[in-house]
Amino acid sequence: MPYTAQRVTSIRKWSDKTFSLTTTRPNDFQFENGEFVTIGLRPEGKLISRAYSIVSPNDADHLEFLSIHVPDGPLTSRLAQVREGDTVWVNSKATGSLTLKYIQPGRNLYLMATGTGLAPFMCLIRDPAVYEAFERVILVHTVRTVPELAYKTEIEALASERLFYVPTVTREPFATPQRGADLFRTGELFTRLGLPKADPEYDRVMICGNPDMNKEMSVYLEHHGWTQTSHRGVGNFTTEKAFVIRSE
Repeated sequence: MPYTAQRVTSIRKWSDKTFSLTTTRPNDFQFENGEFVTIGLRPEGKLISRAYSIVSPNDADHLEFLSIHVPDGPLTSRLAQVREGDTVWVNSKATGSLTLKYIQPGRNLYLMATGTGLAPFMCLIRDPAVYEAFERVILVHTVRTVPELAYKTEIEALASERLFYVPTVTREPFATPQRGADLFRTGELFTRLGLPKADPEYDRVMICGNPDMNKEMSVYLEHHGWTQTSHRGVGNFTTEKAFVIRSE
């Protein structure tokens, strides 16, 4: 698959474990909001690449990515060291299962994220088409430490009667210490927001996070009558399996 060399234009460090980087955008590169693309580096001339969801919306003139830093990770250990002006290689084809075509329209759209699984939802919450398909969007982001709440200020600035933001922190003192998946399963999330309990007939769920959360939420939803999008058709919830790759 063809890759093109793109220049790093900015870097933003969130915590010791997470950072964002912005690059130039390849000519003619097209993607749907919510998709991911493989990016990489060429140490000693050999390409090392991983899948990364695209943070920036598809009408932006740049690309932005949110990454973890795994100290011994083949790619992220090197990616964490790049600086402005360095080269990152970007694949020409984007894909993924967190776009509007992978979910039925409905009443409320729940975006359930952990860690850097927030990335695809950043462009979705800025997409007018999402608010044409749903009455409300509820973004739930769970991390271990406060600094890992990437883009918190930006999301809070976008919050409105149609976009609800629920950040949760599990390993440090925080107003909401529960895991997002637990808030959803116990119903506390809906009570807190003054919303009706999520209903598979009316509401939709997108999931992107660590494999345990993805599995936990998927099992819970299917047990309660929800249908996951698959080759059999578009359902009322969808997950991004590429996060397993991104986690190294």
